[in-house]
Amino acid sequence: MDDRPRRQSRIQQKNREAILSAALQEFSARGFAGTTIDQIAEAAGLSKPNVLYYFPSKEAIHSALLQGLLEMWLSPLRELRAEGDPADQILAYARRKLEMSRDYPQESRLFANEVLQGAGHLAPILGGELRDLVEEKSTLISGWIAEGRIAQVDPHHLLFSIWALTQHYADFEVQVRAVLGPDHDPYAEAQVFLDQLYRRLLTR
Repeated sequence: MDDRPRRQSRIQQKNREAILSAALQEFSARGFAGTTIDQIAEAAGLSKPNVLYYFPSKEAIHSALLQGLLEMWLSPLRELRAEGDPADQILAYARRKLEMSRDYPQESRLFANEVLQGAGHLAPILGGELRDLVEEKSTLISGWIAEGRIAQVDPHHLLFSIWALTQHYADFEVQVRAVLGPDHDPYAEAQVFLDQLYRRLLTR
């Protein structure tokens, strides 16, 4: 009797993770509108009724993915602190964002697809939690500028540029690798370039 619930719980967790992994694959490749429950079920190796047992709709699966993704995406920005060297912290943030593009390319493409399609499922978060966090960190960066610790830059556009330059390597990875060729590690080379770029930008 004691073993049965634990065994069932492990199976349920495994199936839930399989569904989310399959959904990530399908949504990142096809977008929300182009993905069906049947495609997710097939990719997960489960029946459609089994998928619907864990998630009542395609929207529920999509929402679960986006919530987890946004939390992961916001985590490095939350790590910017008033303590420490400002330039080092901003460079560390850019490096972490680049590492996330390298390690989670499908997640990056899912986010990009959602934004390109109007961010209907993300709008409350983008205009709420994300905006509040960006305002908080922009105020921190403005304080560093006022103290003369880094050069004069627009804090919002500094963050936008980091997002654009780092996530490009995930969202357009095929293009990047095609241009550079097989003998290049785009992420290692990008890290060197971004460190140089932002170090020069932020140095007074």
